[in-house]
Amino acid sequence: MRIEDDAPSQSPQNLRLPLFGDCLIVNQDFQEQFENYRVNKSIAPLLLLGDVLEVMKELPSDSFDCCMTSPPYWGKREYDAGGIGWEPDFKTYVDNLCSVFSEVHRVLKKTGSFWLNIGDSYYHKNLLGLPWRIALNLTDNQGWILRNSVIWNKVKGGPDHSKDRLRNIHENLFHFVKSPKYYYDIDSIRSSPRKTKVVNGSVVSATGVTGIRYKRKIELSTDLSENEKRNAYQALEEILRQVSDGIISDFRMIIRGQQRTTHSDSEKVSGRAKELKEKGFYFLKYHPKGSKPSDVWEILPEDTQKRELHFAPYPVDLCKIPISSTCPPNGIIIDPFCGTGTTMLVAQLLGRKSCGIDISHHYLEIAKARSETIL
Repeated sequence: MRIEDDAPSQSPQNLRLPLFGDCLIVNQDFQEQFENYRVNKSIAPLLLLGDVLEVMKELPSDSFDCCMTSPPYWGKREYDAGGIGWEPDFKTYVDNLCSVFSEVHRVLKKTGSFWLNIGDSYYHKNLLGLPWRIALNLTDNQGWILRNSVIWNKVKGGPDHSKDRLRNIHENLFHFVKSPKYYYDIDSIRSSPRKTKVVNGSVVSATGVTGIRYKRKIELSTDLSENEKRNAYQALEEILRQVSDGIISDFRMIIRGQQRTTHSDSEKVSGRAKELKEKGFYFLKYHPKGSKPSDVWEILPEDTQKRELHFAPYPVDLCKIPISSTCPPNGIIIDPFCGTGTTMLVAQLLGRKSCGIDISHHYLEIAKARSETIL
């Protein structure tokens, strides 16, 4: 297991490729090293030492399936080896980050995803809105498509002694894509549903729905015609059969005049409202593989996790959903601000190849050591 440094005696052609389970740090010939890494069998990360923009420009276009990163925040922390985050003004910081993300756009495949975790900053008591300044810059000027804005609720925050504002305990996580059609495995991140059961010969859904209550509501309805009632009974029996056969895990029945429609009562806005008007009822069906995650994630920050002098709270759990859902099993992930390698660690745990870039040799050594702890 080798760490390449600036020693002049090392030749790029003689650099040993990582065997399965090895982790390599390189500081030159980035394209050649990446091409070699892409075709070998190792899922240990390839770590590239250097200025992020210079390194990114050497990497081939359309090569990565997913990017997951948390760049340095503006004016918040003093990172080893300097770099982005210590610009004299926040506008230059935004411009510098967007230059890097333009390269991310180039190296991602057309089906790729880009996940960006970024925190905000104050300047002269003014909350700058940096995450959204960056997000809108990317969509307006670089052609990114923003699919989700996730709120990372950190549950707890650091010490806050201000007396004229609330504590800040959330950050943004944005999901961008290059094109409307992209890789997304929703089933890989669903929560496990509770099981349907049979009680006294009746099918009971995971949340206790038997259909008896809905049959009674249909019977007592004054809004449904007799024909609509017959159709509602038949549709309910079919839904109960689907629950029994495991086609769906659960359901809710909305009946005209008895429950409020979902989202809107306007037929022009809501297809469900239109269905309710025309048929007198509709069903909300629950997927048999469970529900998908929401866009608010409660995840505790990780204070050290063997990272010693690196104080970013970027946690392992923040990376699991993005990598599982948007990087195919044989894909490659890139983190242009990999720091001590959290993205790389999760990629390795999930069986994906990954490439991390950082300007600090010290951080990459820590990332390498973390990678080797799971072998």
